[in-house]
Amino acid sequence: MAGIYLHIPFCRKACHYCNFHFSTQLHNKAVLVEAIKQEIGQRSGELRQQPVNTIYFGGGTPSLLTMDELTGLLERIRQEVNLAEGAEISLEANPDDLQPELLSAWRESGVNRLSIGIQSFHQSDLDWMNRAHTAVEARLGLDLVREAGFTNFSIDLIYGTPGLTDEAWVENIRQALAIGAPHLSCYALTVEEKTALAHMVKTARIPDTDPEQQSRQFLILMRALRAAGYEQYEISNFALPGWRSRHNSSYWNGDPYLGVGPGAHSYDGRFRRWNVSNNALYLKAIQANEIFHEQEELTIENRRHEYIMTSLRTIEGLNLEYYKQVFGERELESLLLRFGRYQEQMERAGELRLFQQDNRILLTDEGRLFADGIAAFLF
Repeated sequence: MAGIYLHIPFCRKACHYCNFHFSTQLHNKAVLVEAIKQEIGQRSGELRQQPVNTIYFGGGTPSLLTMDELTGLLERIRQEVNLAEGAEISLEANPDDLQPELLSAWRESGVNRLSIGIQSFHQSDLDWMNRAHTAVEARLGLDLVREAGFTNFSIDLIYGTPGLTDEAWVENIRQALAIGAPHLSCYALTVEEKTALAHMVKTARIPDTDPEQQSRQFLILMRALRAAGYEQYEISNFALPGWRSRHNSSYWNGDPYLGVGPGAHSYDGRFRRWNVSNNALYLKAIQANEIFHEQEELTIENRRHEYIMTSLRTIEGLNLEYYKQVFGERELESLLLRFGRYQEQMERAGELRLFQQDNRILLTDEGRLFADGIAAFLF
C-alpha cells in the first residue's frame, strides 16, 4: 500500500534548531493550500492503482490549518485516490493549538492520529528552543487530547540539549509515560547549518552538543521505555504493542509514498523526487503548470545502501533472505564478509554492536548509538 505526505510549510515561530522548510509569513497560506490541492489532482495518477493506507500532514505546523483548509485537502485526496478503509490519517500539532473545539473538529474530519511536538516539559528548554508553547500548555494540551477521545497519539521529545541534566531528561520521560502516550518519537539535538542554533553555537552563546551526554541519555531512554513495555521498533521511535506509526513505518519498509507541497519528497520504488523548497516558486510553478521538482533514478547500489541503512534502524533488522533475493547471492556473500570483519573489530575492542539471529542482522542497544557508521561499513 502507498502513503501520502502533505508538507504544510507554515509556523508561528522559527524554532532555533529547525532546518525544515517553512515560513512564518501566513498571509498566503490559503492560496498555497489551493496549490497543494492542484498538485494532488495533477499527480493522483501516480497512485491510482494502489490503495492509500496512510495520510500524514507534516510541516511546518499543520495544526495552523483552518478547518476549511484541512477538510478541503482531505476531500481532494478522497476524490483523487483509492483511500483504504481504516486508513491512518495523522496530523502534526503544536500544544498551543490543542483546543477542545478544534480537536473535536479534527476527529470529525477523519484525523485519527496526532503527533504532538512537546520537545520538553521544562520551560527553560522551551525558551531557548524558541518554541511557541509553554510547559503548562504542553501538559494541558495532552489532557485535552485524551478528553477529546484521541487514543492514537505520539509525543516528540528532544534529548542531549545544552544544560539538560540526566535527571531532567528522566523527568521528561516520566511525564510522557504518565500521560499514557502510546507512541514516542525521541531525537538527539543536532546543530544544523544555517539555523539560529548553529549561529548561537558558533558565537559561543550556548555550548555545542556533547556526544557523551547524548549517548548516555539515549541509553537512559531505551532502558526506561523498554521497562515500561514499549518496543523500539525504529531507532528514534517507541510504541506500545499495536501502536506503531503506520505511515513512518512505510518509509523504513521501502513502501511508495507521494509527497505534495513545497519541499515534499516522493518515492515510487525506482525514483526519488523532491519539490522545490520555496513557497513562492512552488506556487508560481503550480499556477503556470511548470515543473517544480527534481528527481533521480536509484541505481541498484543506491537501493542496496538504502536497504542496509533503513533496515538496521528497525527492530526487525536486515533480512538476509530478502537481501539475497533482491541483490543476489554474491552480494549476500560480500555483505557477510563485511559483517564478519566488523565483528572481529568489535571483539578486539571488547564490544558487541551487531549480531546475527534468525537469518537477520540486528543492532544491540550500544550499536544503535553507531547505526549510521555501522551501515556505512556494511556498504
